[in-house]
Order: sequence, then C-alpha cells, then structure tokens
Amino acid sequence: MQFSTQAKAITDAFHKLYYSNGEITWNNTYWLGTKVFKCPLDLWIYQEIIYETKPDIIIECGTARGGSALYMASICDLVNKGNILTIDIDSSKGKPHHKRVTYLVGSSTASETIDQLRKLIPERSRTMVVLDSDHNKPHVLDELKIYSKLVTKDCYLIVEDTNINGHPILPEYGVGPMEALEEFLRDNDEFIVDMSRQKLYFTFNPRGYLKKVK
Repeated sequence: MQFSTQAKAITDAFHKLYYSNGEITWNNTYWLGTKVFKCPLDLWIYQEIIYETKPDIIIECGTARGGSALYMASICDLVNKGNILTIDIDSSKGKPHHKRVTYLVGSSTASETIDQLRKLIPERSRTMVVLDSDHNKPHVLDELKIYSKLVTKDCYLIVEDTNINGHPILPEYGVGPMEALEEFLRDNDEFIVDMSRQKLYFTFNPRGYLKKVK
C-alpha cells in the first residue's frame, strides 16, 4: 500500500504532533485501567491480526506495565484461543493478572530466557511474536534473528517503534528498530512487509508488520 506524497506529509505532521504530546496521548492510553504504550490504531490492527491468524501463542518482548499483554489476552478471550508469554527485565509487581498471560523475567535475548520460553510453547503451536523491548539496533537485530525462527508460517512478527530515528519522529535517536529491520530483511526471504496493515495511515510501526510466508 503506497500513499501519495501529500498524504504522507499530512500523516507525518500528525504523527510528530501526536508523539511529541505523549503525556496526553500515547503515554495516557489505558486498556481496562492499565497503561498501554501504543497507538490505538495499532491496537486495532493487532486485534485484526489475532482474529485472522488465531495464534496459540503470542510472545511479547517488552512487558512494561503489562497493558498490551492484557489487551492481547482480552482479544484472545473474544476469539477463545491464545496465550501470551511476555518477557521483561523488570520484575516489579503490580502488573495485571489474567489466566492467559504468563510473565517471564529476563533479557529477551538471553539463552536461559529462550530455553525457558521454548519449554512453555507446546509442539505445533501457531506462534506470533511482538518485539517491543530495547530499541537499539543491535538488540532488535538479535531479537529478529532469534524470534523469527519461532514464528509460524502465515503468522506475524511485529517490530514496534520503527518510527524512531526520523521515521518520522526522534531523528536524533540513532539507529534503532527500522535499521535492524532493514538489515534483517536483506538476508531473510521468509518474511514480507505487509503494508496492508498500515491501511489506517498512522502507525508507530511503519514497515514493522512482518508476515512469515515460508
């Protein structure tokens, strides 16, 4: 899906306005009382993906307050399928409880975390992955190499916050998720960028919705 130059300019301007006012927008968005640090339009796309692909397991790297895990678990309730395995280095209490959510503490790229994760994934599970932890390029690239192997054909690997480092926000950030994604795709033909997931024009994850096709 390609947008006109004018449409992209308008969308980018709104994107910068929305992001720069985070305290009243994305940093002030809740799901059932828990903060969700995501754009609501992306959350809408998430529910479409979960409904269409009906994964057995959704792995989330980067738990934060637990709002997005709770959101995805709620959608899984509605489709009556799926469990969330969410990973973060922060072991603080207060995250929401849900029967479909399992919290794992550790680095998303540590071998012990991956070993623990594999034990929790039943054989032949349809698996989806969301990468939303450390946004530095080397870390995201490591996650892509590790977690791409866990994604099931026709399911999704979502790279969050590809909008930073000037895509179009925070141009001073330095290389991050977008640059990791671009390098990963140069050497991997098992995934395609599903631009149809950007149909709502505004996303925190430009080019970040990867569908496994092989």
